[in-house]
Amino acid sequence: MPLWTIYHPVAAFEADHKQALVKAITRLYNFPAFYVGVVFIEQDRDSFYRRGEPADNFVRIAVDHINLTWKSPEEASRRIKQFDEALAPTMRDRGLLWGFHIDETPRNHWLIEGFPPPPSGSEAEKRWIRENRPSAY
Repeated sequence: MPLWTIYHPVAAFEADHKQALVKAITRLYNFPAFYVGVVFIEQDRDSFYRRGEPADNFVRIAVDHINLTWKSPEEASRRIKQFDEALAPTMRDRGLLWGFHIDETPRNHWLIEGFPPPPSGSEAEKRWIRENRPSAY
């Protein structure tokens, strides 16, 4: 259940850019699309600093991976590169610089709409993917 929080300068993204970015992010994951949350938070020029100066072209992304931990450093490196490649077109097209980090939360530390996540690859998880919503299992 990843949550992407995207801090960005005012007017850095129009609605169609946000939608393209959300679709690219959602495609990065192989589990129910409803797990993926993306929040855009505009930052006024005088509210976001980088290098000790106002940042008017920098996007900072915090990713919380709830229900997802990578099995090896190699997998993490490969996936981080995929994430960066998914972000790059939208960022570069807008003339933006960007950075991100990922925090991982263990699977047993969350619920969604009162349900614990079904085991990975299970029939219940396949049903959640197909129906794009949580349900009892």
